[in-house]
Amino acid sequence: MSEIRLFITTTEKNAEAILALMSDAFEDEGYAIATMEIDEKADIWEASLYLMADEEAEMHERFAALVKDDFPDAVIQREDIPDVDWIAKSLEGLQPVRAGRFVVHGSHDRGTARPGEIAIEIDAGQAFGTGHHGTTAGCLEVIESVMRSRTIRSALDLGTGSGVLAIAARKLAPIPVLATDIDPVATKVARENVRKNGIAEGITLETAPGFHHTAFRRHGPFDLVIANILARPLMRMAPQLVAHLAPGGQVVLSGILATQRWKVLSAYNAVGLRHVRTIWRNGWVTIHLDRR
Repeated sequence: MSEIRLFITTTEKNAEAILALMSDAFEDEGYAIATMEIDEKADIWEASLYLMADEEAEMHERFAALVKDDFPDAVIQREDIPDVDWIAKSLEGLQPVRAGRFVVHGSHDRGTARPGEIAIEIDAGQAFGTGHHGTTAGCLEVIESVMRSRTIRSALDLGTGSGVLAIAARKLAPIPVLATDIDPVATKVARENVRKNGIAEGITLETAPGFHHTAFRRHGPFDLVIANILARPLMRMAPQLVAHLAPGGQVVLSGILATQRWKVLSAYNAVGLRHVRTIWRNGWVTIHLDRR
């Protein structure tokens, strides 16, 4: 089945606003959304929704209804996505990413770490998290800061994706890390990445669709919880997440658009967490909170 892209050409400011609308409407259904700069000087951007071709009629109608009030003049265009091996293609130009002491690189850039840096090897693949997205880089930076300044005895990486954040925590300190994902493919990919990074023990990987999974009770409570997911699921799970947090525990949240920051903070303030720090990366934020 072929894939298509529905997109609106607009300004950077409007693209961010449309992305926020799409996030609220489509993120829980698993649709990929994005913004992309086309011409910096002319301030031309595209806000895109990716879907399968047989969904076009329904999704075009929903997309149009979503933007008609705020952007009545918006024109929705379409593009066929060519059948390309995107994993191989993405590796061609994937450069190492540095965040704090971490350098995240593909297998084609082994040996790129400088003295004092912590190398993590992650190839582009089926699970999210190569370090190139602003949320992953932001989490890496905050994780290092938290683990450098506080005593952390155990960690949870919720929605682990490629496993990069669990690997980072384990490389910083010899602590037990539970890494979970709702997608068994992600769990499989993360397990391979753990092995590839030379970690023989200390990271437990589980496919867990929710906090009712026994792994959370077996391994918790946690001194550090990392959750790089999306804003709405993060807000829904706030009470359960805090229930598995140790006294004085630290929380690192991302997958949050800058415009969604206050909603997420409100949800976690309501369950007793205190805001420590927020950092911004390419329109996304990473939030550090702790337990009062």
